[in-house]
Amino acid sequence: MRNELPDIYCPFPRRTNPHVGHTRVHLDSWIRNTGLVNHDSARKRFEQADFGSFVGMVHPTADRESLALVADWFVWLFLVDDQLDDGVLGHSPERVRDVVAVMRSLIDGTGTGALPDEDLPAAVVALADLWERTTPNAAAHWRARFAQHLTTYLMTATTWETGNRAAGVVPSEETYIAKRRHTGAIHVCMDLIEIVAGIEAPESIHDDPRFVTAVEASCNVVCWANDVYSYEKEQMLGEIHNLVHLVRHHRGYGKQQALEHVCTRIATETDRFLSAEAALLSAYPQLSWMLTPYLDGMRSWMRGNLDWSRQTPRYSPADAGQYEKPQEYLEATVLGVAQR
Repeated sequence: MRNELPDIYCPFPRRTNPHVGHTRVHLDSWIRNTGLVNHDSARKRFEQADFGSFVGMVHPTADRESLALVADWFVWLFLVDDQLDDGVLGHSPERVRDVVAVMRSLIDGTGTGALPDEDLPAAVVALADLWERTTPNAAAHWRARFAQHLTTYLMTATTWETGNRAAGVVPSEETYIAKRRHTGAIHVCMDLIEIVAGIEAPESIHDDPRFVTAVEASCNVVCWANDVYSYEKEQMLGEIHNLVHLVRHHRGYGKQQALEHVCTRIATETDRFLSAEAALLSAYPQLSWMLTPYLDGMRSWMRGNLDWSRQTPRYSPADAGQYEKPQEYLEATVLGVAQR
């Protein structure tokens, strides 16, 4: 139960964005226009999750336009993830191969964004809109990195995870941790910090081992905290891709011991981030104008994700009964493939 969860160490202050109300209204309009959410049961679940509040916690200093854009990205990623994690599509990689190929063609600019003899799935319509609004003014090296991370997310979620489920493969902790940063699309979200903050980090910074460590550690904190809070839901769905589950499986720990183990590792990663942050700011005082907001974006991701996870009913065991029938909130129009 939720009240049994160990405390997760997070030394960063809780904040929120003053434009959350506007973002909620914007999201309601955007999901209607793109067709991402249609059925009453899906709309109810969407509204309960309160993604507007989530994005406001994660990007507390963003202006209204940037907050709306990144909120749309969050919703797109969450709804695609639901399709792959909660339903039968997550066990059948071949059933989503065509739509993923169309998404990849949109990202790399080689395709028309169309499926032969079919209406475009809502996720493709929404991705085309997001790509057009996000990338035009971005630096070429940022677009290339963002495209790589987005493509890796799609391929890892639809090939590696679904392949494991179909074959009954339980990954090692080490393999899972490396893949988790991609299946959680957290690298995609960290890339968006530059767009939201209006900064451009040179490639030399992205290649700096201290920056790599800061990104990796903050990504781990976000992903593992999500695993802690979503553990009960994912157990109900038989999901193996969760660090708490894998710790129990490989180490033979009980539930509470596994939860405490993961929370201890989260604290270690938080300290690793803080050390890398201090080293970066010390090494590049002339780039503090760019590094400070970038690192602050990582901080607010760790804090905001934790605060939202604690309050959203999306992971609440009290509402876990809804996960017994994911077909009631998963819509075929999202990926254009029926959940049957």
